[in-house]
Amino acid sequence: MKKSSTVKQVFHYLKRYKLFTVLSILFAAATAVFSLYIPIVIGDTIDLILGKDSVDFKAISELLIKICIITAGVAFLQWIMNNINNKIVYNITKDVRNDAFKKIHSLPLKYIDSHSYGEVVSKIIADVDQFADGLLMGFTQLFTGVVTIIATLVFMLTISWQITIVVVVLTPLSLFVANFIAKKTYSMFMAQSKTRADQTAIVEEMIGNQKTVKAFSHEDEAIEKFDTVNHELEKCSIKAIFFSSLVNPSTRFINALIYASVALVGAFMVIDSSASTLTIGALSCFLSYATQYAKPFNEISGVISELQNAFACASRTFEFINEKSEQCDSNYAIVLDNANGEVSFDNVSFSYSENQSLIENLSFKVSHGQRIAIVGPTGCGKTTLINLIMRFYDVNKGEISVDGNNINNITRNSLRKNFGMVLQDTWIRNTTVYENIAIGKPNATYEEIVQAAKLSHAHSFIKRLPNGYDTIVSENSSVLSQGQKQLLCIARVMLSLPPMLILDEATSSIDTRTEIKIQEAFSTLMQNRTSFIVAHRLSTIKEADIILVMKNGNIIEQGKHNELIEKQGFYYKLYNSQFGVMEESL
Repeated sequence: MKKSSTVKQVFHYLKRYKLFTVLSILFAAATAVFSLYIPIVIGDTIDLILGKDSVDFKAISELLIKICIITAGVAFLQWIMNNINNKIVYNITKDVRNDAFKKIHSLPLKYIDSHSYGEVVSKIIADVDQFADGLLMGFTQLFTGVVTIIATLVFMLTISWQITIVVVVLTPLSLFVANFIAKKTYSMFMAQSKTRADQTAIVEEMIGNQKTVKAFSHEDEAIEKFDTVNHELEKCSIKAIFFSSLVNPSTRFINALIYASVALVGAFMVIDSSASTLTIGALSCFLSYATQYAKPFNEISGVISELQNAFACASRTFEFINEKSEQCDSNYAIVLDNANGEVSFDNVSFSYSENQSLIENLSFKVSHGQRIAIVGPTGCGKTTLINLIMRFYDVNKGEISVDGNNINNITRNSLRKNFGMVLQDTWIRNTTVYENIAIGKPNATYEEIVQAAKLSHAHSFIKRLPNGYDTIVSENSSVLSQGQKQLLCIARVMLSLPPMLILDEATSSIDTRTEIKIQEAFSTLMQNRTSFIVAHRLSTIKEADIILVMKNGNIIEQGKHNELIEKQGFYYKLYNSQFGVMEESL
């Protein structure tokens, strides 16, 4: 993403807080003006020290009190300004994170499946934090610095236009150096941010799969991989920080030259009283202004370096926010309410990659209330069929219909509400068992949830938990086994009672005895409901009305269990291979 586009998007978020931005600028102006008034008072104080036995102590005391009051006022104004800046920055970062999180839910699954989870997390958390730090420094120092420069210039012109010209002529050198280095550091900070995301992805991957890492003694390889990325991050960071740190000393050197020039020219003007009315107090005031005039350039140069890092991080986050969302529902899309359950595939073709075909010209029809089992070797397209029915992915060619309506003409939300889905991969929220089951029906009563748990044979182990249905569980919690998590997912479906069911290896982590009981519950649940069952354990799908046998993305056989066994085709070999009666390998 181009830097100019990033800056535009930052201003897009900033426009939401126009009032606070205006207030921040006004307080910055007031702070700068009062701060610059102090040197004038100090200069007047110096001029009251006329010589030995000629000091106006009364007037000096009044001026000192005045300085104290102004200083206190400046401190109070800065406190208010900093609070306003904090509010602006953290509201903007809140908005950016909200938009990024919303984007997760609107992105097509193709994006989620093709990007590391750790990288996405880094863009939403770490990169936004870096952006906030740079933006806060920008608001705190940039506004004040710019106003201070303008105000100082005005004050200096009222004292001596000759010396002011010296300052103005030499100042652009500082800006040139800062701008030159800042341009070089942007790409370095981009590389640093990307490498940090890679590091986050590795950490997330290792933590989530630590059992597998230990089981295969992969610790050394994992550490070596992390060390490589960590070393790369070290190099990127040192390079970016080194070059950005050149800005401050470079501008300080130039500002020191400006200060020396002002002192030299001013001293000659004080000595030559015939050519100038500049007093020693006015010169001290001017030297103070020269310092204050130069100080913002040092601060702004430092801010520019921080902003380079901030905009580099913001660029990655905005790229994510600007990713193309899932295609919206058509304006003419209908709401599918209480579907009858007639599903048909008409000449459907689909592949995840353009270079590798998967499903080609697939056609079949399912009537209301039928139990459809989908079987076949790994990678044949079983789960892909489910993804297409649920519109997690859209077909490349052909048409899928539910109750005679093309699913592209049905709102995604209403389509998915008509399906109850239990997957092999469980998802448990970080909340109570009660809330986890209630995902299936948020307005369910306590009695309904208990009944669903009993139907899924989860009630007995839930009662043994420390706080029963109020026990806090999570995806990575050791409180529940994988099988118990799957039972909670089954309970969700038992609670919602949708018109159609999808069971994708729904009992893969459950012991045989419990599985038999759940199959009985499923049999009751499936009555008068169209059901799609994906299973590797073929013993669980004997009672299916139709078994679709898939291979290489195509349905090569279909029929009831006994019919397919009698044919002694691919299903016959597949079924018997699970019971050790076939010697021939598939």
